[in-house]
Amino acid sequence: MSAVPELRVTLAGAERVVAEGTTYGDALEADGRSVVAARANGELKDLAALVAEGDVIEPVPAGSPDGRAIVRHSTAHVMAQAVQEIFPGARLGIGPPVENGFYYDFDVKSPFTPDDLKRIEKRMREIVKQGQLFSRRVVSDEEAREELAAEPYKLELIGLKGGAGAEDGADVEVGGAELTIYDNLDPKTGDLCWKDLCRGPHVPSTRSIPAFKLMRSGGAYWRGSEKNPQLQRIYGTAWESRERQDEYLHLLEEAEKRDHRKLGAELDLFSFPDELGSGLPVFHPKGGVIRRVMEDYSRRRHEEAGYSFVNTPHITKENLYKTSGHLDWYADGMFPPMELEGANYYLKPMNCPMHNLIFRARGRSYRELPLRLFEFGTVYRYEKSGVVHGLTRVRGLTQDDAHIYCTRDQMRDELKSLLRFVLDLLRDYGLDDFYLELSTKDPVKFVGTDEDWDEATETLREVAESENLELVLDPGGAAFYGPKISVQARDAIGRSWQMSTIQLDFNLPQRFELEYQSADGSRQQPIMIHRALFGSIERFFGVLVEHYAGAFPPWLAPVQVVGIPIAEAHVPYLQDVAKKARERGIRIEVDASDDRMQKKIRNAQKSKVPFMLLAGDEDIANGAVSFRFRNGEQKNGIPIEDAINEIADAVERRIQV
Repeated sequence: MSAVPELRVTLAGAERVVAEGTTYGDALEADGRSVVAARANGELKDLAALVAEGDVIEPVPAGSPDGRAIVRHSTAHVMAQAVQEIFPGARLGIGPPVENGFYYDFDVKSPFTPDDLKRIEKRMREIVKQGQLFSRRVVSDEEAREELAAEPYKLELIGLKGGAGAEDGADVEVGGAELTIYDNLDPKTGDLCWKDLCRGPHVPSTRSIPAFKLMRSGGAYWRGSEKNPQLQRIYGTAWESRERQDEYLHLLEEAEKRDHRKLGAELDLFSFPDELGSGLPVFHPKGGVIRRVMEDYSRRRHEEAGYSFVNTPHITKENLYKTSGHLDWYADGMFPPMELEGANYYLKPMNCPMHNLIFRARGRSYRELPLRLFEFGTVYRYEKSGVVHGLTRVRGLTQDDAHIYCTRDQMRDELKSLLRFVLDLLRDYGLDDFYLELSTKDPVKFVGTDEDWDEATETLREVAESENLELVLDPGGAAFYGPKISVQARDAIGRSWQMSTIQLDFNLPQRFELEYQSADGSRQQPIMIHRALFGSIERFFGVLVEHYAGAFPPWLAPVQVVGIPIAEAHVPYLQDVAKKARERGIRIEVDASDDRMQKKIRNAQKSKVPFMLLAGDEDIANGAVSFRFRNGEQKNGIPIEDAINEIADAVERRIQV
């Protein structure tokens, strides 16, 4: 009897010998629950796949980013199986994992109802309990078309084999070099229960899905294009444990309470009139106060840091964006042109080309550099209706936009100073938990030489690492003209938001023929740094609303103090107090309504006003007020001057109360 051939592999950093025919699951001694897949030579594999000679094998834990994606994608398959069993006429779209969950698109006769989702989830739990096996098999294009002849959307995907993109989720189906179908098999009989076109990998069995929940459904265009049919999308979440899922669901509950769209309406800060169109907010007086304070403080800090303020128009002739390259690389994000006097005009999506014209308006000397131009510039971007979301994704936005022109020798120091300035200013607004993301060149959408990109990317990496913050790579995520650092801030409940961006650009100065005279008299091209600190004022406003749950610190609060009289006779006294407070720059209102005192207190608390000053006969006799805080704490008999000083001090120091 001949010996079983052996294979040499590397496992946990050590070389091992295994028998030919060993699976990755056997090699890892994986249970299919804590470890759901393998990574061999950097490539994700099913645990049931066979080990090959020379493999470097690593486990993929269920709680790792890749492990969660596999669990979620497998759950999407289970959901699609349940849908087709309950709705036999349903046709399959795409079902990828996404952040915190998964979705699947279906072509069905009518939208799913909440009761439908309950039925689907119940059937999913039955499938999970059954322990159906995920089994991978390679098929030819012809075999795939024959097996999936009743699935028109899958037939379209087959034609994309190997060329599908991640942006619409198609890569999870046909992103590999070969086509594969995953069969769901009965664990007892081996009979086929269901199948789907998919590149994998998947968990070994449906029992390897510990926790899931269907969240909601809605319409979605096939592959994200409004030109395609509208399908019905079901969203769900899935996790490596019930405990982790419960934590996530609790986070969602807290996030719902903090939803800036809900709070914006309740606190009368902003609205989105249908008459204006999607993604075009208007700020009400209270929201206008917050926005003005945000802008004024930013202006002050920029003046102190040596920035020059500029202004540019909202529209421009198209040649400007031909020169900049935006019409080549960013046209899909721009509103359609307007024809006027024989020329095409565009709403500006970016401020940088106009700032380049300001730099180019006259000769520049090295003595002027670094030149820091700053503008609160309103731009317009055509976001698809499906991604417009409150203030955090709008079509009309105002950027606190700066462009810094410097020499190559100044570049590193300027970037370090700029990143420190950005982080310090964000801290002033109450955000202090950061990490950095470095976005590198898109291999298709870019201008300039590889050498310039390499130098720019390495420079940004050095600058980012100098802050001793976590640095995460975003391969291919840069704009077409240069790499960028994004400051990612975590809010009060731990969610990450992209805030400031800093982009290093060797290319636009060349396209606009920007020059300065150097010390030796030669003409040199400046380096250009793009920087938006808030990202956009609208987005930053929305993030702050959610970070503070609408309870802004006094310096940002639209109304900092409400005066509450115990009786009508006490109103004039509080109006005199309010006059003194306004002389100190405090935003104060006196509630002279007919409501009872307790109702007035509740109204102020509901409006999340930081301070309340109450006054009755005893207070008037002593020239004092009762000082009440937003959290319900109260101090009685506080002299008027002391109360005003305490409020002014909280505002000046930008502290939360």
